[in-house]
Amino acid sequence: MKKQTASNGYNVLFIMVDDLRPQLGCYGDTLVKTPNIDQLAGRGTVFNRAYCQMALCNPSRASLLTGLRPEETGVFNLTTHFREQVPDAVTLPQLFKNNGWFSQGLYKIFHLIPSDPRAFGNMDDPISWSAPLWLPTRSVYGPKGEAVRQQKLAEMEAKGEQMDYGNIPRGFATEAPEMADSLLADGQTAEQAVKALAELKDKRFFLAVGFYKPHLPFIAPKKYWDMYRTEDIILPENRYAPMGAPKFALTKYADLRVYEDYKHVRNEDDLPLDRQRELLHGYLACISYVDGQVGKILAALDSLSLRDSTIVVLVGDHGYQVGEHNMWATKHTNYETSARAPLIVAKPRQRAQGHVSQALVEFVDIYPTIADLCHLDSPEALTGQSFAALLDDPRAEWDKTIARSQYPKNVKGERLMGRSIRTDRYRLVEWQSKSGEEPVWELYDHAKDPDENRNVAEAPEYQEALQTLSQLLHDNWE
Repeated sequence: MKKQTASNGYNVLFIMVDDLRPQLGCYGDTLVKTPNIDQLAGRGTVFNRAYCQMALCNPSRASLLTGLRPEETGVFNLTTHFREQVPDAVTLPQLFKNNGWFSQGLYKIFHLIPSDPRAFGNMDDPISWSAPLWLPTRSVYGPKGEAVRQQKLAEMEAKGEQMDYGNIPRGFATEAPEMADSLLADGQTAEQAVKALAELKDKRFFLAVGFYKPHLPFIAPKKYWDMYRTEDIILPENRYAPMGAPKFALTKYADLRVYEDYKHVRNEDDLPLDRQRELLHGYLACISYVDGQVGKILAALDSLSLRDSTIVVLVGDHGYQVGEHNMWATKHTNYETSARAPLIVAKPRQRAQGHVSQALVEFVDIYPTIADLCHLDSPEALTGQSFAALLDDPRAEWDKTIARSQYPKNVKGERLMGRSIRTDRYRLVEWQSKSGEEPVWELYDHAKDPDENRNVAEAPEYQEALQTLSQLLHDNWE
């Protein structure tokens, strides 16, 4: 097959959505309203079992965009840049730039903190882009929350305080302002994406568009809140810890308690049902808000006659819990709810459209897949594999039998690494300390317990499965 170049290859529209779990119509959710993303799914492939390498923004994005796993990038937190350990890595947008495509990034692609994305917390990678990363000037907060945030910023400036992860000024976690889409950061980003497509239509481009919602705070214009009625909000049934799971494997409300309207929350029992519904309502509204912005970009793609020359990828950077196991508005775990995320890929003239693939795929597979679709040679260091064949033939051979995820925890002053594998039937998590003590195991049988409500690692009838899976985990990790 003829090698593609910037003169004859596909464009790539790469849409990354922060904290988006597979709560989309095309994933079978009957409450959420996502007509635009569902339309994209109808002409592409929905990967029902796609897993991130670590359920935290910076590690997940660094892994996805370099095609390397967290232990290779050295990124396990929000403050480490992947180039500290792998300075010569060639990122996905950089690969296209190096081969003649115009590589443009809008908003949150690599990790950044929207409070002050131009300085604090910015993990951008300038050499990945043909032009500097574009950033919105609008806030992620509504007018009330932004006013509170500005007041806090003024107080910090008066005291000479420097911003860090412990004192980021926050507003309210929920707000439904009467305002136009474009008056919030993601709406402004969608407008910029439409402009960028018009400017790039006569070039070969890799355009990466990052949306911040549905990440906290759950702020979306009121019309998106009004798509849902409070009485229709169905809370997860498993608002309790998995039976037999170690307490440290879960995560608490740290993400939520920093906002003005949830500072009172001290433990799980402090969150009444009306606040639980408010949070899920806000999350759904933000998903629909992002869906509206995606729709504007896809409409521009069609109006500019770019659909037949552009690969479209939509991906969430990791999963999310909104009540599952009584974890609210957070990720930070190795559970299915944190590790599983949406992935939709549509290519021009795709033969099998609208299919849902049950293949186990990992985020490290995305880089080699896009490179494969554009006939570009991926760096040899990549550990993922291309699933491009599945787009035209959902029954094509795919030999990946596990998906790996990991998450570290600090327990009583000691760092435990939780390493997880997801197979067709099971999720196994090994918690191991550097001191070499006996590991702590979690084992969940998805054939009988798809919501991971019972850890069966110590159940007699699962000992053979535990032994086989632990060997599989070690064989694939080491």
